[in-house]
Amino acid sequence: MTDDTLATAAPRDFAALRALIGERAATLPRRLTQVATYALQNPDEIAFGTAASIATHAGVQPSTLVRFSQALGYQGFSDLQDVFRARLRDKVPSYDERLRQLRDHGLAASKAGLLLDGFAEAAERSVADFRHKADPAALERAVALLAGAETIYLVGFRRSFPVTAYMAYAMGKLGIRHILVDGIAGLGVEQTSFITARDAMLSVSFTPYSNETVSLTNAAKARGAHIVALTDSVFSPIAPGADVWLEVVEANFEGFRSMAATLALAMTLTVAIAARRSEGA
Repeated sequence: MTDDTLATAAPRDFAALRALIGERAATLPRRLTQVATYALQNPDEIAFGTAASIATHAGVQPSTLVRFSQALGYQGFSDLQDVFRARLRDKVPSYDERLRQLRDHGLAASKAGLLLDGFAEAAERSVADFRHKADPAALERAVALLAGAETIYLVGFRRSFPVTAYMAYAMGKLGIRHILVDGIAGLGVEQTSFITARDAMLSVSFTPYSNETVSLTNAAKARGAHIVALTDSVFSPIAPGADVWLEVVEANFEGFRSMAATLALAMTLTVAIAARRSEGA
């Protein structure tokens, strides 16, 4: 295959590139998977960074970036990087740029005000990006699986726990039979020990992934339960075994990731399950 053929075959827009990486996820070597995971989670860094800095942050050698690019059909890393840069051309100024403008013009009333603006902006970006990228067909499949379950087991630890805790509250109000797996006193295994093929598990986990969530999800899958996963990448350890997985990538401000899009999805699933069950009653 010639270089021209490779360049023609390679995706020229970010959405197509993400789709291609998803298709190749199961067959990529470990190091290339490592690069793919970093690239999908840090697209702005890929767009603006140097090969050396990106390789350092991704924990690989610069030559691995070239191999990854060529494996996807690009002539080299700079050719792949152009796709990430094109993604940003029509975007509004970044929040960092807005903060700098506020400081330069003396418009910031207080540090608390800057924080509020920053977190609100991250929440807005998270929800907007999720609405643009959400897969309606996958969402419908997830609702169908969960609505058809005898009992829904809700699993999410650390920063994911507020999501499952909210769903447990809402499901209780809506009369949906569920079990909130909170893992208190290390009893996560016991709390999920009665799951069967008639049940479903909703697993929620984001980078860095919870080992306990992964373990409980795999155990539930082995028992024949349906799995719906809320996670941030095709390379997430709870995605491969899921019957349906829904991707949520939250924006962050000063290193603190938003929960806005994930909670919006949690609300959607909960109410949609109740509506589906009501229709079938």
